[in-house]
This record gives sequence, C-alpha cells and structure tokens, in this order.
Amino acid sequence: MQTTWKGTISFGLVSIPVHLYSATKEHDVPLHQVHASDGGRVRMKRYCEREEKEVPYAEIAKGYESPDGRTVTLTDEDLADLPLPSKKIIDVLAFVDEGEIDPLMFSKAYYVGVADKAAAKPYALLRDALVESGQIAVTKIALRTRESPAVLRVHDGTLVLQTCIWPDEVRPAAGIAPEEGVTVRPQELKMARSLMATLSEDFDLDQLHDDYQQALQQVIEARLQGVEVPHEEEAAAPDNVIDLMEALRSSLRQAKDAHPGRTRAEQGERTGAGEEPEEPEEAEEKPAPRKRAAAKKTTAAKKTAKPAAKKTATRKSTTPRKAS
Repeated sequence: MQTTWKGTISFGLVSIPVHLYSATKEHDVPLHQVHASDGGRVRMKRYCEREEKEVPYAEIAKGYESPDGRTVTLTDEDLADLPLPSKKIIDVLAFVDEGEIDPLMFSKAYYVGVADKAAAKPYALLRDALVESGQIAVTKIALRTRESPAVLRVHDGTLVLQTCIWPDEVRPAAGIAPEEGVTVRPQELKMARSLMATLSEDFDLDQLHDDYQQALQQVIEARLQGVEVPHEEEAAAPDNVIDLMEALRSSLRQAKDAHPGRTRAEQGERTGAGEEPEEPEEAEEKPAPRKRAAAKKTTAAKKTAKPAAKKTATRKSTTPRKAS
C-alpha cells in the first residue's frame, strides 16, 4: 500500500516511528463530463480572470480573500512551514473509553504501520495496552492542509488512526426529532423488538453489496451493446400508516417468511431466557381458560353427585319399617 503520512507517535517519553496507510477505498464506476449532443469530452481549464488566459497547474497557488476585497497568496512553502507540532508527531493526549467519542465525529481511517524494526516493540506495547484497557487514545494530527483530532484504536491486531471532526463542527440536532409527548405502548415496543430479532437472524454484513453500482454497470453495458436499457419499477413507498400495530404484525410476518430457518423452538428458548414472546397480542385473542375450568368443575360435581345418591338409597333400604 502507498504511504500516506510519515511521522512519530509520542506516548509519554516513548516514540514510535510509523507510517500511515489508507484503510478504506471506495468503489465506483468512473464517469467524466461529455457534451450531451456529440459525446465530446468536456475538460476543465484553469483560467486566470485578470490575464484572460489559461494557467498551467505549476503556477497555481492557494489564496484567501479578506472581507475588504484584498487577496493574500499562500504558496506550498508557506503551508509546509506552519508551526504545527502535529505535522510530524501524533501526540497521545489521553485515554478514554470508546463510548465517550460519538461515532458522528469519526471520519477517515488509516492503518498504522512501523517505520523500522526498532519500532516493533513500542508499537506492540501501545497496541496491547489499548486492548487490555478497552480504551482508545485521543490524539491530534495534521494531514495535508488540515489539523484534526484523531483516535488510536486496535483492529485485527493492527493500530488504526481514525481522524475526527472537531466537536464544534457537529451540528446540533435540536428540533429535528418529533416533539415530546409521543407515547409508545408496551405492546408496540414488544412487537418492534420481535421484528428486530427476526430481521437480524443470520445477518452477515459482508454479504451487503452496492446495488447502485451494479445497476449503473448494467446501463453502461446496454449502451455499449446498443440494446434496450434495463428498467425496474421503483418500489412504492408505504402509505401513511395509521394502525401501527397492524403494520408491525405485517412486517413481522414478512420477516418470518424471509427467514424460514427460524424455528418455534428458538423462539421458545428466547422467551424462556426472559425475552418477551414475539406476538404477545395473540394470547389475548385465545379463548379465556375460565370456560374450561367451569366445565371441569361441572363434570366433577356430577361425578361426586352419583356416590351421594347411592349412599342415600342404601340408607333407605336398611331402615326398618314401622309395624302397621
């Protein structure tokens, strides 16, 4: 893999020379701009407004326009000489539980590799300390033209540096969620949990794939071969749901049909382990057990009545008759 950054992790007085490698890659179909009428390639040109001519890339610099209209030109040397310790040093500032960092702040991930053999032992020391403590290390790093907070954590036995956005770059969520006062009934919550459990049965994240890229590739192949472009009807969005319980029941039935491997025994084990049954409302629809109890009671009464009658008849036959 190509090295993205070279520097040192500073862990107290321990220094670990490291290289960073991009840990992720995005797969997409490369598209470029063309003239719609004839397919001619459209290219972006760097044009200087003041001289009214095209400018080669080597003469391009970054600039800042002040509120009063003045422009300051910054060269690559200006940016390279910024007085930032984090340009070449990843300074470990603190160790915190991973739950203390909101995933909303996470950005790009980089694998951390050792720069030489001497760095192997301190690298392993930091990695094992993170694993044993269950914590992550909070750091800062300057990549290209931006300094970012970052965390060091462990993935598959390898240190990973995950850049973050600054806390004040997270927009507040106020006013987006529904207003307070919405009541969720316990039966609805139980049914939702049953639906969650069914949908999660045998789920494998590695089996997910990019449907958009696949569909786009099919369209490109059809265009290249001069055949009709495949079309697929869009799935209709569900209507406004009024009966939430009925929607949950229908969703649960569909999910069970899609996961036929799930057995009643598995459901029974979960219920016995303290989880709620998947369809608690069905118990309400069954006939009440009182009628059965009453029937048994009546039958029992009949059985006990017969011996009593026999006993009375016996008494009558043994009683001596009075003399006339």
